[in-house]
Amino acid sequence: MAFHHKILGIVTLLYLCLFFIHLIFFAFKKEKIVAIMWPLLYGTLGLHTVGLILRWLESYRHGMGHAPLSNFYESLVFYAWCVSLIVVFMKKRLNYPAITICATVISLFLMGYASISPSVDRNIQPLVPALQSNWLHIHVLTCFLAYASFAVSFISGFLYMFTWKNVIPPRDILDEINYRSVVVGFPMLSAGIFTGAVWAHYAWGSYWSWDPKETWSLITWIVYAVFLHARLMRGWKGKKIAILSIVGFASVIFTYFGVNFILSGLHSYAT
Repeated sequence: MAFHHKILGIVTLLYLCLFFIHLIFFAFKKEKIVAIMWPLLYGTLGLHTVGLILRWLESYRHGMGHAPLSNFYESLVFYAWCVSLIVVFMKKRLNYPAITICATVISLFLMGYASISPSVDRNIQPLVPALQSNWLHIHVLTCFLAYASFAVSFISGFLYMFTWKNVIPPRDILDEINYRSVVVGFPMLSAGIFTGAVWAHYAWGSYWSWDPKETWSLITWIVYAVFLHARLMRGWKGKKIAILSIVGFASVIFTYFGVNFILSGLHSYAT
């Protein structure tokens, strides 16, 4: 087993530890436990970063030399990293265990699936000529940072819709987190679609081919454009916005997972 696989395996276990620490907090309501969560998350994110860098360096050892962004396994690991990065970036707004446990569950699921699923190929693979472009790095980075921001939006919308009135954080804060997360994610998704179009023109001679992932990325973009329009121009808040965030993230999940497993196209990751 390559060293970076061992590191990323430890990262998965750390996300599992974070999950159980959250459960202990909810069971005993000890504020001292909260003080453990953030340092552990920082350490997990740091080790996660080291694992990605080591995999990148390993690709050079195999004569390939590309960032770990090219297959399904790498995308799962990178998506989990992006979720944790966004949570740390938005710490002042997300300093609530109800939110961080949900984000931890998402990262844990992604890392766990990448680690144990027999359908996921964990080997470093050479890039096909169409992927040998710097546009790939920009496109994937912006798209997954957008997906991570939308995950936080979904979490806040879900908690708003399906928790009791005395939920912590209060619903007005959840509503604001929902909005702010989309404000962060929407420009990134727009940049991801734009750089993807430029990359497509460079690789295949066409800016847009209505590939299934292109189509569903556009649908996702429209949902979040409607979200922002409804919020800024119509003054929507609360339940309506929460529903839109859930619908938007469902579109994200289908764009990412559904296109890979149900629909075929140029963007389908090799498993």
